[in-house]
Amino acid sequence: MGWKKRYGILLGVLLLGLYCLSLTSGPTAVSTSSLVSWGTSGALVRQTQERLAQLGYDVGNPDGIFGVRTYEAIRQFQQDNGLKVDGIAGDATLERLGIAVGSGTSGVGETSGSDWDEDLYLLASIIHGEARGEPYEGQVAVGAVVLNRVASPDFPDTIAGVIFQPGAFDAVDDNQFYLTPNETAFQAAQDALNGWDPTNGALYYWNPVTATSRWIWSVPITVSIGRHVFGVK
Repeated sequence: MGWKKRYGILLGVLLLGLYCLSLTSGPTAVSTSSLVSWGTSGALVRQTQERLAQLGYDVGNPDGIFGVRTYEAIRQFQQDNGLKVDGIAGDATLERLGIAVGSGTSGVGETSGSDWDEDLYLLASIIHGEARGEPYEGQVAVGAVVLNRVASPDFPDTIAGVIFQPGAFDAVDDNQFYLTPNETAFQAAQDALNGWDPTNGALYYWNPVTATSRWIWSVPITVSIGRHVFGVK
């Protein structure tokens, strides 16, 4: 075998070894847009919690898991600092907190180029909390109501804002929202985000068997799906 052929083989083995090493080298620094929001966990979340706590915001135990206290603390910090109040610590919020963007380690949901994954997770969570066990169309319908509210001038203009509007959803008040969404809920959320609206624009829904609000019955019913009726006023 000639020396050129031997050299080529050795070079190939070396390059293959370097490639394999790169696949097993562990977490790397986040180099894309950083995001601390629902569905995220890890070092960047903990760093955000610790910084908020230092500034006097109540985040509970800085455990690196995004929860309702973290969400509320971020919203309050954003409001106090003239930032967009959405409960999502993106680049602008992290920089105002004094956290260098890209300083965390990559983890579940910690990097994102948009809010799409965030919206999907939130929508799946409210669908799972409010409508699991309902027909699939009824689960999509709950997601559609959330999106219809986002589009309405009478409600907050983000999915997070609509879901966490005080008293808006029983699942948030009784903690059903914080259960892990199942696969059906994610698919229903995706269909709603893709534009399927079985309610034809409804802004409200309720279970006529268990509803106790007198006001809700003033909303004209436009469609009934499973155990829920839907309407717009």
